[in-house]
Amino acid sequence: MKKVIWCLLMAPFFCAAQSYSFKPLNENTKTSLRGLSVVSDQVSWVSGSNGSIGKTLDGGKTWEWLKPKGYEKLDFRDIEAFDNQNAIVVNAGSPAYILKTTDGGASWTTHYKNLDSAIFLDGFSFWDKNKGIAFGDPILDQLQLLGTSDGGASWQDISSNLKTAMNKGEAAFAASGTTIKVLPGGKVWISTGGTVSNIYFSANYGKTWAVYKCPIWQGESTTGPFSIDFFNDKKGVVVGGNYVKDKENPNNILLTADGGKTWQKPLTPVAGFRSAVTYINANTLVATGTSGTDMSTDGGQTWKHISDKSFNAVQKAKKGKQIILAGEKGSVYQLVIN
Repeated sequence: MKKVIWCLLMAPFFCAAQSYSFKPLNENTKTSLRGLSVVSDQVSWVSGSNGSIGKTLDGGKTWEWLKPKGYEKLDFRDIEAFDNQNAIVVNAGSPAYILKTTDGGASWTTHYKNLDSAIFLDGFSFWDKNKGIAFGDPILDQLQLLGTSDGGASWQDISSNLKTAMNKGEAAFAASGTTIKVLPGGKVWISTGGTVSNIYFSANYGKTWAVYKCPIWQGESTTGPFSIDFFNDKKGVVVGGNYVKDKENPNNILLTADGGKTWQKPLTPVAGFRSAVTYINANTLVATGTSGTDMSTDGGQTWKHISDKSFNAVQKAKKGKQIILAGEKGSVYQLVIN
């Protein structure tokens, strides 16, 4: 039945060849969701505007909505959850805060605070339950970098480790908290856009950095890469475009086979602006944005548009098969691939 309903509403021409379904898990909540952390098939956390954080413990059947006291007006653009009790969230804009809960969201404590009017954190990621890295837009041409080795209890400014000054008009996007990607052993990639698009790479937990050009759509404040993912330390993908022209696609997706040093266009691109992309496995990828969702089953070389519904974020469970999409008005959907 799910497949039939989706075929009628979404893309009947595509259902004959593949079986996909979009299952609504939550809608019509007063928040624009951009942060997403899918822990398992049962546990997921989301975060967004109006100080909102959502949590499910039963695969999305029911949701608990939380608002950290005193932070009700913040826009939480990224969230990292470790289980059903422990999660860390970061807001976009100034002042900048990183909050942590150890009791399932019942209470939150502040572990980073920056009152600089120029601060704008874009996202963070963790290698394990202790080691993590956060990043933000440049201040005085310096990409802002923070590191933690105690699970987010404290954060150290490691911005000076990156010796390369950023270009005028170069920044990052906090569209889904996924312009950063980490892999085991200290590897981390950060993508920037705007006037110039670059990939900043470290293989040692942010101690030293290399910079690679990213030839995606760029040159304006609204253009560049909005999400990056790697299947392994060589094979990766970056998506983006221009969020004010979300149905246009002159150059919105690129692939790399050498860890981000060089990038190539796929044979068939995504259909428009995309703010999030994720590997489901080595061959299957999903990309989503305000003009819809696309899927590839050949490692990213060819893409098919499977839905027009607007989302901001997509992620597969760290442990499990659950695939979750999140977006405007508190919409949370499950993507089922058969």
